[in-house]
Amino acid sequence: MRHVISCLGNNKPGVLARIAGLFSGRGFNIDSLAVGETENAECSRMTIVVNGDDSILEQIRKQLSKLIDVIKVSDFTNVDFIERDLLLAKVHAPPSKRPEIMQLTEVFRGKIVDVGPRHLTVELAGPENKVEAFLEVVRPYGIKEVMRTGRVAMARGAQTTDQANKRKN
Repeated sequence: MRHVISCLGNNKPGVLARIAGLFSGRGFNIDSLAVGETENAECSRMTIVVNGDDSILEQIRKQLSKLIDVIKVSDFTNVDFIERDLLLAKVHAPPSKRPEIMQLTEVFRGKIVDVGPRHLTVELAGPENKVEAFLEVVRPYGIKEVMRTGRVAMARGAQTTDQANKRKN
């Protein structure tokens, strides 16, 4: 089963390595990992996406909660949430094909952020399936390079991620 986990921790060296180590130590591949500072510069929030057995993931969540620098662990299973992935894609775009690629980018609500002699660089944000669909549509033109942030997630509505998890439990 796919799990999206949010982990709030102290913004210190080594915290990310310890958290990632818990997953790898149990044989879980992290499908996506995004880390960034929060509204409080002393804290970072990690969004971790993994596929795995529910019972083992529950043990990892408990072990994460015991780490000294981890403040809060939230699992988005059974929580209504928003998730986004940011994509930068450099697409082969000779002048004759640029209008087509620009139109496709507009349909997907992306932006052209760089233009070169033989390429366009596209920025696109959205759910994973939207990003994947865009890549499939532009693949015939030739994708030179792709960079993705990984998923970030947040509980929907006025509630915070922590409040949504309390309701779930």
